[in-house]
Amino acid sequence: MDLRVINYFLTVAQEGNITRAAEILHITQPTLSRQIMELEEELGATLIIRGKRHITLTEEGILFQERAREISTLIKKTENEFKEQSLRDGGRLSIGCIQSLSSELMMKFIENFSKKYPKMRFDLLTGYSNDIKEKLDRGLIDIGLLSEPIEISKYNFLRLEQDEEWGVIVPKDDPIAQRECIELREVADKPLIVPSRENIYNELLNWFGYENGDLHIFSTYDLIANSLILVMNGLGYAVGMRGPVCVRYNSEVKFIPLTPERRTKSVIVWRKNHTMTTAATLFLENIDKKYILQ
Repeated sequence: MDLRVINYFLTVAQEGNITRAAEILHITQPTLSRQIMELEEELGATLIIRGKRHITLTEEGILFQERAREISTLIKKTENEFKEQSLRDGGRLSIGCIQSLSSELMMKFIENFSKKYPKMRFDLLTGYSNDIKEKLDRGLIDIGLLSEPIEISKYNFLRLEQDEEWGVIVPKDDPIAQRECIELREVADKPLIVPSRENIYNELLNWFGYENGDLHIFSTYDLIANSLILVMNGLGYAVGMRGPVCVRYNSEVKFIPLTPERRTKSVIVWRKNHTMTTAATLFLENIDKKYILQ
């Protein structure tokens, strides 16, 4: 499969019009159409539906677009890695972060590192742990920041001393919003909005002392920001960390810590048995060890 044709397809998909894509690519429209048709023949699938003015991606086309983007990203990343081998004060570093207090600590690490290596460029991804792990496994990012509990046997890692405090997030005018702390059993019969990640969900069941199916789960979430709208509208109580900025500075909700208190840690991870880029190696070497749990 020709990488040039992959780029052709991505341009067509982005523009939604073969003629406009051909102008951007500086090739003729018949040539571009023929290249796309040959790509479809090679894959044995129809990628686009051609209309009078616009093209529409088929399901196979949407899947190929996702894979093509990953291929393009990985190629660019590989090119940058080779370019930076001789640039100890430059290069590019991609980092995936969850939303937490630890992510703010990671930004501090980046700030300190950029002062020492001012030519370094950073690509930041904010996501949930499974998304970050997947991109890390595919080589699309160099380093990830994940929240425990998580299976990290296939990664090298540094565990941060920073605690992540868990609690219940309720509307500011809810009767229990005045509480200083709350036991999980007090909200066990309420509609709950909980993390979708299996490891954390199982840990929550353990905290509740319940079996799966015994709780009233109204919704699950990957990133909590949108779920706060459900909380604000009185549709449920969210169980989550205090750390995310959208929780701490949202005047419409109140975070109530759990009692007995529940705290977790976060870990900085990178792939085992994988040659690290110069930028990633330098970054890890320059993390202030006073923030690392020994």
